[in-house]
Amino acid sequence: MPKPEECYSKTLTCDDFCGIAISPVLSKVFEHCMLDRFGSFLNTFDNQFGFKQLKGCSFAIRVVRNDVDGLTKCGCTVNLCALDLSKVFDKVSHHALYLHELIRR
Repeated sequence: MPKPEECYSKTLTCDDFCGIAISPVLSKVFEHCMLDRFGSFLNTFDNQFGFKQLKGCSFAIRVVRNDVDGLTKCGCTVNLCALDLSKVFDKVSHHALYLHELIRR
């Protein structure tokens, strides 16, 4: 998160923000054990950018920009919609999501 005075003095870019992780060592060990055991079940898609190495905000913006440019060059109309889903994950049953993914396979 940038300093408040920086918000007013310059145009912000993706590089002005950083993720914050508050996780104890035991939690990290547990995560690695779970990933080692269940990693083969945890697949992601190419259009998923969050929490993936070398794919962050800048990469996602570039992909969207390339898609929009390609479509507008063909004469298509492009409509974009942005949703802030950050609060949704506090209310979602993660167990149900996991079961849904297992059933889908």
